[in-house]
Amino acid sequence: MASSSLLCLFCLLYLLSLVNASPEKKATTITLSLSQLDQNPSPDLLQKLTHLASASLTRAHHLKNPKSASLSETPLFPHSYGDYSVSLSFGTPPQTIPFIMDTGSDLVWFPCTHRYLCKNCSFSNTDPAKIPSFIPKFSSSSQILGCKNPKCSWIHEVDAKSRCTDCKPNSSNCTQICPPYLIAYGSGTTGGILLSETLDFPTKRVPDFIVGCSLFSSRQPAGIAGFGRGPTSLPSQLGLKKFSYCLLSHRFDDRSESSSLVLESGSDSGDGKTNGVSYTPLLKNPVVGNSAFSVYYYVGLRKITVGGKRVRIPYRHLAMGSNGNGGTVVDSGSTFTFMVGQIFELVVQEFEKQVTYHRAADVETGTGLRPCFHVSGDKTISLPELVLHFKGAAKMALPLANYFSIIGNSDVLCMTIVTDGVVGPEFSDGPSIILGNYQQQNFYVEYDLENERFGFGQKSCK
Repeated sequence: MASSSLLCLFCLLYLLSLVNASPEKKATTITLSLSQLDQNPSPDLLQKLTHLASASLTRAHHLKNPKSASLSETPLFPHSYGDYSVSLSFGTPPQTIPFIMDTGSDLVWFPCTHRYLCKNCSFSNTDPAKIPSFIPKFSSSSQILGCKNPKCSWIHEVDAKSRCTDCKPNSSNCTQICPPYLIAYGSGTTGGILLSETLDFPTKRVPDFIVGCSLFSSRQPAGIAGFGRGPTSLPSQLGLKKFSYCLLSHRFDDRSESSSLVLESGSDSGDGKTNGVSYTPLLKNPVVGNSAFSVYYYVGLRKITVGGKRVRIPYRHLAMGSNGNGGTVVDSGSTFTFMVGQIFELVVQEFEKQVTYHRAADVETGTGLRPCFHVSGDKTISLPELVLHFKGAAKMALPLANYFSIIGNSDVLCMTIVTDGVVGPEFSDGPSIILGNYQQQNFYVEYDLENERFGFGQKSCK
């Protein structure tokens, strides 16, 4: 009798454990199309590269000084906030909007309402009146975020009492909305209100996704899908374990082609590494209170070699300091890689030592790119290999097309890395190196958030 009762007790406990156990989360993989956003169809490659150089510099100034209220006077080019777009669907029924994928910011926002206003957005083939916009009144799941909603603090760091100035302290019926946001980018601004919406994927619907409904923008014609490390970013809100992409070449002519952006969530993937991929740890900015820099994906760049020879860069210029300045960030929203003057000049000097071609000073002056070399008469172009060496022995050996470009129909090659050329306190803050998407083209790139590591491997992304 006692043994029978004991057996029943064990069975009961076992059944209770099954009832109370959390269901195992299955791994979910969502694959989206990632394509180039080409808003300047100019066939003049010289003009295009000149604009890209200026735009990359504008972007770098923003990432280094994200809280600066002043806008750069560098000429704007639509590529200035990234060249790769992904289409996302929001609302019930879903409305599909193109977004620029940006690992250097966190908020996801779209042009919003029929009255969306975009000033200074009349680029080559961009009609401000025809910018795709989300219409909240057409969505049954669209809700304006309230000021007492905890998610309002993702954008506004002040407490609810300070946000909800029109509500009584203990009121449970506060109808005040979360205060509007205003975001300054390197080339423009955007402002609007936060919505709680449903994000719709082919195999999954995500309710209560916080997204920005921008009512106006300046010099910012497309919405942004923030993939940074902040709470409002797409990876954070989806709880992604990992995301990866493969960027098409900037010289790929068929604009209908696209590559893949892969989002992975669900069960723990363990320490599994992707074949053919080198990894380096993802680092965090040491200044906890600096919310702007905390969004960035930092990696530990240990050295740079040109033609197999180490560039003698003082380590203090490569390392991230205790004040949060310095270090290297990976940014899909920048086109050309940026290096501060102290690093850039040393890299240029090493190329000058090893390259026998004559400098094209006139092209350097016209484009803002340097060094540039005349390569006329050579059927085979020979230039030193540029390799970035990261913590953990990960080496990114760049193909020649990723760091030099032919200028139009000329016989001139220019390095596609930029610097502001200013050494001084004005641009001394922020990262020392910003690894742009031009240097990432035709690489498989992986952000392993679960294991806090950054992976890359050369691959044809066509």
